[in-house]
Amino acid sequence: MRYAQGGGFTAQEQQRRERVRLDAAERFERGDGNGMIARDLRVTVRAVERWRRAWRDGGSAALESKGPQSLPRLGERQFAQLERELEKGPLAHGWEDQRWTLARIKTLIGRRFHVSYTVQGVWKLMRRNGWSCQQPVRRAVERDDGAVEMWKKQVWPQVKA
Repeated sequence: MRYAQGGGFTAQEQQRRERVRLDAAERFERGDGNGMIARDLRVTVRAVERWRRAWRDGGSAALESKGPQSLPRLGERQFAQLERELEKGPLAHGWEDQRWTLARIKTLIGRRFHVSYTVQGVWKLMRRNGWSCQQPVRRAVERDDGAVEMWKKQVWPQVKA
């Protein structure tokens, strides 16, 4: 099953979701309606309908967690090594500036561990391990606010059209 957050839930989050499904199973046994269950458990009616079908076919055991969909390609030790490599910075790995991008991390993983990831897979890997997208704390010294405003007023309307 795919989730909007991209998967990779922690063990606690997986257990919490399983508890919600098992709570729904108890409500199915009592005869509660799908809409009421969805509202009380703060899930969609379609999810409750899917759970009810699974419950009818296999009982509460059908709603228990089946564990992760797949094993990660990088183990915990390898990810720790990757973090150490990332701390060295892009310059140490041959890039000319100090920006880590998903494509660069993908390349680094391929070079270092001989494992292939997609850019999207790298994003999921990083999120799963607590990394997030970062923005600079302050603006670049070279930034010219006047030029930016002029571009917004004069150039952007032409480009947009």
